[in-house]
Amino acid sequence: MTKLSVRDVRKSFTGKSGRTDVLGGLTFDIRDGDFVSIIGPSGCGKSTVFNIIAGLLEPDSGSLVYEGALVEGLRGRVGYMMQKDLLLPWRTVLDNVVLGLELRGVPRKIAVEEAREHLSTYGLAGFEDSYPQALSGGMRQRVALIRTLIVNPDLLLLDEPFSALDYQTRLYLEGVLMEAVENFRKTVVLVTHDIDEAVALSKRVIVLSGRPAGVKAIYDIELAERTPIGARSDPRFAGYFHALCGELDIQTKRGEAA
Repeated sequence: MTKLSVRDVRKSFTGKSGRTDVLGGLTFDIRDGDFVSIIGPSGCGKSTVFNIIAGLLEPDSGSLVYEGALVEGLRGRVGYMMQKDLLLPWRTVLDNVVLGLELRGVPRKIAVEEAREHLSTYGLAGFEDSYPQALSGGMRQRVALIRTLIVNPDLLLLDEPFSALDYQTRLYLEGVLMEAVENFRKTVVLVTHDIDEAVALSKRVIVLSGRPAGVKAIYDIELAERTPIGARSDPRFAGYFHALCGELDIQTKRGEAA
C-alpha cells in the first residue's frame, strides 16, 4: 500500500544572485511500513523535500498524495528529527520528552507516565531530572528520538540525525532506531550523506540527481539482517555500497579522492 506519493514537485528560491531551481519535478512513492533513505549530491535539495512533506514549505508546483488523498503537507502527522537535537536547555529530560504531548493537550499525569516508560525502554531511566547540558551527544539524540516517537506520528522524517556523532555511538543509535521502528511499526524516510548508513538501515534507497533534483535511481536493498552490524556483514552489502557510490560519482578505489 502506498502511504505517500510525491508527484512532479518543483521548488525554486530567489536570492540576491537570482533564482535557484532546487527541485525539478521530483516523483517517488513511500509505501506503508517502508524505511527509505534519500541520498544525493550535497545541496541537491534533500532537506527541501522534507520541509515540503512536513508542510513547512509550499512547492511551486506538483502535489502530495497521502493515503489516497491530496494534501498540502503533513503538518501534525509527521515526526521530524534533525541533526541538532533541539532540546530545550531549560527543561529537564522528562519535560523535553513530554513537550509534544503537552501541546496536544494530554493530561500531565498520563504524559509523564508514558514518558517514563519510553525513557526506561531506551536506557535513560534515572536521567529524567537531568538537563540536556549534562548529557552526552548520543544521549541527547536518544532523548530527541523518544520525543519524536512518543506523539505517535504517522511518518518519521529523519534529517541526518546521527551525522554529528562518533561511529560507535552512531551504530548504537541506529540499533535503537531500528528497534523503535519495529516496535512502533513506523514508516520512515531518512535523509543522509552516509551511503554506509543508507544501505544498512533501508529497504529502499532513492538517489537524487544534482539541482534541479529529480530521481536518478531507486535501489531495493535486500539483506538477510536488518541490525546495523548484521547488515554491514552481509555479503551483498559491499555491492550496494559501491553501486550507490557510482550513482553519486564517488571514487572508491584506493588512492582516489571521494
